[in-house]
Amino acid sequence: MRILLILSVAILAACSQGDAKQGKDVAKDAKAAPPPLGVTVIDVAMREVPVTLEAVGRTEGSREVQIRARVAGILEKQEFQEGDAIKAGATLFEIERAPFEIELQQARGALAEIRAREELAQQEHERLKGLADKRAISQKEADQAASGARQAQAAVQVATARVRQAELNLSYTKVVAPIDGVTGRALQSIGSLVSPSGDSALLTTLTRSDPIWVRFSLSEPEFAKLRGGEGKEAQVRIELADGTAYPEPAKLNFSGSTVDSQTSTVQMRAELSNPRLALLPGQFVRVRVTSGTVQAIVVPQSAVLQNEGGRFVWVAADGKAVQRAIKAGSWVGKDWAVLEGLRAGDQVIVDNLVRLRPNAPVAAKKAGQA
Repeated sequence: MRILLILSVAILAACSQGDAKQGKDVAKDAKAAPPPLGVTVIDVAMREVPVTLEAVGRTEGSREVQIRARVAGILEKQEFQEGDAIKAGATLFEIERAPFEIELQQARGALAEIRAREELAQQEHERLKGLADKRAISQKEADQAASGARQAQAAVQVATARVRQAELNLSYTKVVAPIDGVTGRALQSIGSLVSPSGDSALLTTLTRSDPIWVRFSLSEPEFAKLRGGEGKEAQVRIELADGTAYPEPAKLNFSGSTVDSQTSTVQMRAELSNPRLALLPGQFVRVRVTSGTVQAIVVPQSAVLQNEGGRFVWVAADGKAVQRAIKAGSWVGKDWAVLEGLRAGDQVIVDNLVRLRPNAPVAAKKAGQA
């Protein structure tokens, strides 16, 4: 009995020692460092990248015309639908014609009467001039007849001008489009009394949207970069509010000659083809102006992250992941130009970015390697 008891105690002690040893091995394995994280890296190098300037612009018509009444009268017709594309010379409105037709007839009648008087005065002048030459009448009477003839001629000129003015006023009753463009909202209703002065003068607006202009501003340093673009013509591209690129390129057609003292910016304007009227005046767009080149390091946009401290990338150095703060420039296609923070030869990590931690061990392989 005593022997069995001794054997039991020995077996229990051996089991306890085995369990303790196994527990120590598990704890040791738990404390062991995790295996390096496999990442893909690229070796960065300096290269020439285009200098791209970005600004927010606003579209406007290349020509914007206010259509106004030039004579007073009742608005009788509107010959267009609001928002229609109109050709130059097309009739937009018609103002009551009858009063101006009557005025023209009166002016023509007055001209005919004055011409008859002018003929009579001329005949009288010729007749008295002959008598004065024969000394049948005094020279004073002949001079008076000559003066009457000249006065009659002047009266004819005045009456002719009044006829021309009446014809012009009659032509103004038909309001036509001075340019090709798109009509705006009709500001006066049919039956309204309009006049050349006052609020009723403005009838509608006409805007030419092809080509369309984009107006934007550049700061003084940006404008200096644009002017120093190695003599190359600046390339302008437009990006819409939803982020899509406008297919047609733009061309600078104006740059300000002075700097705005309040905003320290220079006014710029670009011209853009808009055949389908996809852009409307008043839209906000993003303008990208490219001029010249600069030396910079380029990394994929997906490799650039941002936190509260700014933009940064992960760099593989000595088998560890190192966070490197950078100063990013403009986009170069699908890449991002880095102006500060990286050196040629640095290995920038481009995948598994969300799993990286500072000083975490990494197993780097270059892009394109298996």
